[in-house]
Amino acid sequence: MSTAPLAAPFRGERYASLGDPSARIAPPYDVLTPQARARLAAEDPHNIVHLMLPEAPPGEDRYARAAALLAEWRQAGVLARDTTAAVYVLAQEFALPSGERRSRIGMFAAVAAEPYETGRVRPHERTHAGPKADRLALLRATATNLESIFLVAPDRDRRLETAVSGVAKRTPDVRAEQDGVRMRLWVVTGEAARDLALSVSAGPLYIADGHHRYETAVAYAAGRPGADRVLAFIVSASDPGLAILATHRIIARGAQEVAPLLATWRAWFDVGRVAPCADRMERLRALGRDGTACLVALPDGGDLSLALKANAPLDRVAGLGRTPAVRALDVARVEALVVRALAGESGMSTLTYTPDPYAVFDAVRHGGAAAAVLLNPPTVEQVFAVADAQDVMPPKSTYFVPKVPSGLVLLPLA
Repeated sequence: MSTAPLAAPFRGERYASLGDPSARIAPPYDVLTPQARARLAAEDPHNIVHLMLPEAPPGEDRYARAAALLAEWRQAGVLARDTTAAVYVLAQEFALPSGERRSRIGMFAAVAAEPYETGRVRPHERTHAGPKADRLALLRATATNLESIFLVAPDRDRRLETAVSGVAKRTPDVRAEQDGVRMRLWVVTGEAARDLALSVSAGPLYIADGHHRYETAVAYAAGRPGADRVLAFIVSASDPGLAILATHRIIARGAQEVAPLLATWRAWFDVGRVAPCADRMERLRALGRDGTACLVALPDGGDLSLALKANAPLDRVAGLGRTPAVRALDVARVEALVVRALAGESGMSTLTYTPDPYAVFDAVRHGGAAAAVLLNPPTVEQVFAVADAQDVMPPKSTYFVPKVPSGLVLLPLA
């Protein structure tokens, strides 16, 4: 077990101008479409996307281009490193798809980049070699965390939640806005910064977003004792603004006919028709209060509600999950019993995903999609349980909102 503090203040690097940095920040690299990247790059020559998603002329190394550009910005004073170690408290005010407004408050800190075997940072997703190779090449070239990962702290004594809420009562040091999310940032130094870092250092911390970036940081730290930290945004599990959306499944084409599936589904679920005038998402939420449920959206509007029976023999379901923590997830059960049947084993590649239920219904009613399956989101406690069991959730199980912005603060490692 490592004895280094799990979280620590750090000397962050930030845009040096005192103006609004909104035109220079961006969503995380892995949620940006090429079109969105191009828009942000054109908006400001110093937008962070030029570094985190670098482009270079044919024959040139794009990672070397990012490193050269970063050096240019530093030399020109576009970026400047803070003189004192700090943690950076960020409040994000946002709207859920339902229209409900929330505020989520957390802090940027430097978290130990160490193997999962220590148990202090815990994952819930499986990663892939391609994205890790890409991020590692960029990290090796720049020696800088250009964007953060997102961690959730159990915070059972609510120490973190209380502390960041207190900071957020002050006048912010920075204000920004992007995609309808209003942001306020406070720079916290001295004893207050050390206390904030200590509030989560007992661990564990759970990865919400950024599994590839965390594992990349661990790989980079190997053999580099002074570079064994990763920029992380940490939120309390008790924070009232912490929100997880479900990721709904859209079957683009080739869905199986529903009628032949009904007899099988009725063995597992109470199957009903959703009234044309009913609020479908409210119906789904109501069914989910008593157990696993989903909606099957169809082009003709004859949507179905499926509520899992209390005595359903789930132990007979192949591929449901290795551990009880995964087998308890709505997304695992619905994927095994509903999505695979509807898409067909050869049709799983036609699936697309979105957290936006309005986009789901638009795709099915007007966009030519064959069908869709809508789910309730998992809870943060379920995410913790899967990670504690050293298991992984099915792909596209969680969608934490809002995304943590890139570019408000960087962590140089050299």
